[in-house]
Amino acid sequence: MKTKNRIWIWNLIVIGLILILTNSCSKQKDQGQSPVLITRTVSSIKPTTVNCGGNITSDGGATITARGVCWSTAQNPTIADSKTTDGTGTGTFKSVITGLTATTTYYVKAYATNSAGTGYGDEMSFKTYTGEISDADGNIYNTMSIGTQTWMVENLKTTKYLNGDLIGTTSSPSMDITSESTPKFQWAYAGDPTNVDAYGRLYTWYAIMDARKVYPAVWHVPSDPEWKVMIDFLGGEGSAGGKLKEIGLTYWQSPNAEATNETGFGALPGGYRGIDGTYGSIHLYSNWWSTKEGALIRDAYRWGVESVSAYAFGAFYSKHYGFSVRCLMN
Repeated sequence: MKTKNRIWIWNLIVIGLILILTNSCSKQKDQGQSPVLITRTVSSIKPTTVNCGGNITSDGGATITARGVCWSTAQNPTIADSKTTDGTGTGTFKSVITGLTATTTYYVKAYATNSAGTGYGDEMSFKTYTGEISDADGNIYNTMSIGTQTWMVENLKTTKYLNGDLIGTTSSPSMDITSESTPKFQWAYAGDPTNVDAYGRLYTWYAIMDARKVYPAVWHVPSDPEWKVMIDFLGGEGSAGGKLKEIGLTYWQSPNAEATNETGFGALPGGYRGIDGTYGSIHLYSNWWSTKEGALIRDAYRWGVESVSAYAFGAFYSKHYGFSVRCLMN
């Protein structure tokens, strides 16, 4: 008899637990689930501000009451950290993060909140720039401190020397300049000015070494040892390229191997212009002049990074080639 009573009691307990769980699940279903969303790519990075945002792909079955981005200098930020508030509802939204500290790495996520809780997008990181400078054309460049050096984080775009004189270009973008002794030219890649905004211009070595200076005041074209200071700081030639390259495939051709851009340098593959007027390697290679000359009078040294690896590498090329330029603060 006692055994039957125990069985009866246990049955009541089990039934009670089932009812409790069923009621809990029913309430959770009524409330919905946390929203599902993605974090938009960080853009327009400045010393103290950036643009970001998110895209809410599912409201989880309940109304979105708050959305925005949250950020911190530590990984895995939540709404308990700094955040923006950017409206309600599903879909794409934009966020502007302000009040940041220059030359600092941050982590950011999009978030959205409904009655069931808060959902988060994937985490992204970015490094704020150090400052801004301008060239003789009035182009504005962001700058970044990397180790003990401060670099421009965009390729040079100017068509003028510092004194206002035109650098000039060939009458045809594809003109062969083999026969010229010390050509001082600049070009948009393939003669297309729409390439300049992202990739800058391509310059002959003779143009960048002219005494009138292509670079802004208190800046200069880096020497080979100065390039090596940065590359060594980033772990050497085998890994430095990945740390310098802009992430993603917007500008780089796949695979853009091991690109992290953790330095904020934002290397973009501007390609080159050959002596005979041919252009190549846009989306595949970044190539930057140094001041170093070779044993052959027409040769100078350039550094580069590529899509298919994390390497940073150097080689001698004719001074007649058109390569990109990154400037270094004095």
